[in-house]
Amino acid sequence: MKKTFLTMLLFYIFTGIAVAQNLSKTTEYKILLTGASFASPQNGWFEIGCRKLNAEAINRAIGGEAIANTANRMANGTLYSKEELENIDALVIMQVHNKDVYEELQLKDKYTDYEVPFDRSKYAAAYDYVIKRYLTECYELRNDTTSKYYNTPYGKPAIIVLCTHWHDCRTVYNESIRKLAAKWGFPLIEFDKYIGFSKNVLHPVTGKPFSQLYSTDIQVTEGIALSLYTSPSPRDRPKTRMPASAWKKKTNNKTNLNNNYPCEKYNNAT
Repeated sequence: MKKTFLTMLLFYIFTGIAVAQNLSKTTEYKILLTGASFASPQNGWFEIGCRKLNAEAINRAIGGEAIANTANRMANGTLYSKEELENIDALVIMQVHNKDVYEELQLKDKYTDYEVPFDRSKYAAAYDYVIKRYLTECYELRNDTTSKYYNTPYGKPAIIVLCTHWHDCRTVYNESIRKLAAKWGFPLIEFDKYIGFSKNVLHPVTGKPFSQLYSTDIQVTEGIALSLYTSPSPRDRPKTRMPASAWKKKTNNKTNLNNNYPCEKYNNAT
């Protein structure tokens, strides 16, 4: 009897440990990211942020791409699968080339009015296509008999998160993405406010922008020589280009996906 009791006790202990371990591995949210080199998986910061939110990171960023590539991947069905559309809680867009993404003269009423594939000549149109297509696809799940949102009044709640570039030198993009976020009522991750690099502040010893301490990649933006990628250069994929201190600044801002929009304080760059 005593042996049987000990056997049962050990069984329940180990079963409890296994269940607890499995529960600890479950995630509360799924977040899909699209972007270019700064957002690519080998940098790792998006994955760290998702772990802090208890979210599964689905990273579809590819170095060298632009918003036109995101639109084209969406059009050919390779940005996300039907199952991922059903289950992701937020789409984060981090295509941050220094272009006007708000220009309304480029825009069509519906995403189906655009001609695909996109080239890189119309950034605002490509952004508009991605936004309107995602919103439409989420809504239309109400008519999909295989969806858990079938026959609901509004389909799947759609959450899109936009991002500024992490350096304030990209004024054309940063200003226009803020206008775009305000237009749609989307949350905006303001990397340029929280990363800490500015074209307006020079290092007291070097006399150069602080970002040049972390990079040999020099680009001229709006007539100012700046480093837009922390070391190594965008071509050196294996290592992260965001200083750890910068990521800590970001992740100290707690976020709750139960709010109207999640990731209120994420951030972006390319």
